[in-house]
Amino acid sequence: MSIHQSVLELIGDTPIIKAQRLDTGVCELYLKLESQNPGGSIKDRIGLSMIEAAEKAGKIRPGDTLVEGTAGNTGIGLALVAQQKGYKLILVVPDKMSREKIFNLKAMGAQVVLTRSDVAKGHPDYYQDLAERLARETPGAYFINQFGNPDNPAAHEFVTGPEILGQMSDVGGLDAIVFGCGSSGTMTGLSRFFAKQSPHTELILADPVGSILEEYINRGTLSDKSASWMVEGIGEDFLPPISDFTRVKKAYAISDKESFLTARELLEKEGILGGSSTGTLLAAALKYCREQTTPKKVLTLVCDTGNKYLSKMYNDFWMLDNGFLARQPTGDLRDLILRPFSQRDTVVVGPNDLLVTAYQRMKLYDVSQLPVMDGDNIVGIVDESDVLLHVYGDESRFRDPVSTAMVSKLDKIDVRSPIETLLPVFDRGHVAIVVDGEKFIGLITRIDLLNYLRRRVQ
Repeated sequence: MSIHQSVLELIGDTPIIKAQRLDTGVCELYLKLESQNPGGSIKDRIGLSMIEAAEKAGKIRPGDTLVEGTAGNTGIGLALVAQQKGYKLILVVPDKMSREKIFNLKAMGAQVVLTRSDVAKGHPDYYQDLAERLARETPGAYFINQFGNPDNPAAHEFVTGPEILGQMSDVGGLDAIVFGCGSSGTMTGLSRFFAKQSPHTELILADPVGSILEEYINRGTLSDKSASWMVEGIGEDFLPPISDFTRVKKAYAISDKESFLTARELLEKEGILGGSSTGTLLAAALKYCREQTTPKKVLTLVCDTGNKYLSKMYNDFWMLDNGFLARQPTGDLRDLILRPFSQRDTVVVGPNDLLVTAYQRMKLYDVSQLPVMDGDNIVGIVDESDVLLHVYGDESRFRDPVSTAMVSKLDKIDVRSPIETLLPVFDRGHVAIVVDGEKFIGLITRIDLLNYLRRRVQ
């Protein structure tokens, strides 16, 4: 491999692999690993395209401030290019974005403005509208506007499309391609390219449940009512100005649960760590493949790396919290316990451990209290307040044993008690300690009860 002078030279020319262990029916399914771009997603391509086109047009020069609204990956692509070319960058992002993406953006020098993800276009807090307003109000700022920028689809019409067709020529061509739609740049650019160079290639849209696009493609109706979804980066509640759906013949609506589970299946079976939208695209591609009665060569995109979703869809506890994974119901309070002690999922501390150890475990696992266990017996509980009151005024007391600060008089609740018995415990500001006789089962917090009630609604 050659030596490169800039990370930007690594954008594009991503590999394609053939799926070997997924059930693809009579079809062959190919996966283009856009996750191998240096910023970890297909959006690196448009970050480079839109900034370089604005430079060539004389609209920006190094040192200027760029502003954009993004669900995450376009922001990372823009941050990568802006960092290398010397631009300041302000990004407005919806609050459903994964923490990893936000950390990534800030580490690259971008200014991140969080806004609501539960409002539609036209609302002042909608991320695109807010970004446009910030660009107007910031002296000398340039609004990238990926949703209306023709250099977005151009990146895929003139670069990604030829790249795909050239690679697939090694196996005899491409019968169908499955993609998603956010800003619509990928779909529009690839659609224009394949219309000219491979018109027989079918164009298939994967869309999250809640987005309006599946209904628009399959039934020709444009709904003004959308719902929320948790998959990041694709799906819309309006038709982007640069969108061209005329050549897309079929769409599949994929639920959040199916998207997340399919992405996890991709990792389990093919060893590919993809993001949430990858799960949506792959689920749609598998549905399409299994519906076919004659063999076809089908390609879909691994849009971004799953490294940005480790705290969400690759976290079993997050999946359980949100009802995407299920445990066998027991019909008692065990149904509310996220981390059962019997499965060694409960984060615990021993009475002879140091308070600094308890503090570090609270920080590491993002919990505010820990059961104090002596073998399999619960002998106390220690929370943030206990530690704070013990060490305040004398930080050396972090070296004291947990037993010196823990609460040892415990209000325990029998596992067969009705849910209503939890409310007085929470009202006293405590956490519920659930037992079966003398056997410790686990803890229930307020958020555990809220998650349980929400899952029942779902």
